[in-house]
Amino acid sequence: MTKKRVALVTGGSRGIGFGIADALASEGWNLVINGMRDEASISESIDSLKEHGIEVRYAQGDIGTQEGRSAIFDTAREFAEGAINLLVNNAGVAPKQRLDILDTTEESFDFVLDTNLKGGFFLTQMVANGMISAKFEDDSFFAAIVNVTSISSTVASINRGEYCIAKAGLSMVTQLFAVRLGEVGIPVYEVRPGVTMTDMTAGVSEKYDKLIEEGLCVQPRWGYPKDIGKAVASLARGDFPYSTGQVVMVDGGLTLPRL
Repeated sequence: MTKKRVALVTGGSRGIGFGIADALASEGWNLVINGMRDEASISESIDSLKEHGIEVRYAQGDIGTQEGRSAIFDTAREFAEGAINLLVNNAGVAPKQRLDILDTTEESFDFVLDTNLKGGFFLTQMVANGMISAKFEDDSFFAAIVNVTSISSTVASINRGEYCIAKAGLSMVTQLFAVRLGEVGIPVYEVRPGVTMTDMTAGVSEKYDKLIEEGLCVQPRWGYPKDIGKAVASLARGDFPYSTGQVVMVDGGLTLPRL
């Protein structure tokens, strides 16, 4: 049985993932953060998280491969001394090249879906089985899963269709696991960010600066990783115990229907 409260945040070494990790660390969560880079290159991020007085373990690995997922899971399980309490499926990639859907390649499609959809599904499967066992041993064991998707789950971008499809699929993964795990008291949530300032959006920042200035969002600013972090931290506190399967929008009102 878990002896310390542990959260696994995939893609947690930078961007939205780091914003989530930092928010959780500030509330006393011990962390396993996953990324693709070697540990030495993210030492500053790890040190920053440790300043909150929590323990941090780095799990290097590619969530888009079976071997990578197994390595990440094994590291988290060893660190937690059993089942982890919280899984945040945040790791994601953008297409290497933005192409019209009439020109999208199978290589790009597989690359994006392996990480953004398949990886999250099968890592959730692995973690959920451990959570179920822990709940059967001790009903007071806290467990929850949060999937970080995107407004691209429902907002079509024809020059990165594979990304939209992957995020829409992850939205359904949330619903599926919410239904499956409801009987054992494990809530599953979706956090859906809007236009957020990260490495992934750096190349299109001028485009979105202009759109935001022209009224793209109700709240006229970019989203920041800390905005998503605060939403995940609230879910991790158990503030929404009767809301499994629900979507928390963190998009500044971008998707609100307006006249």
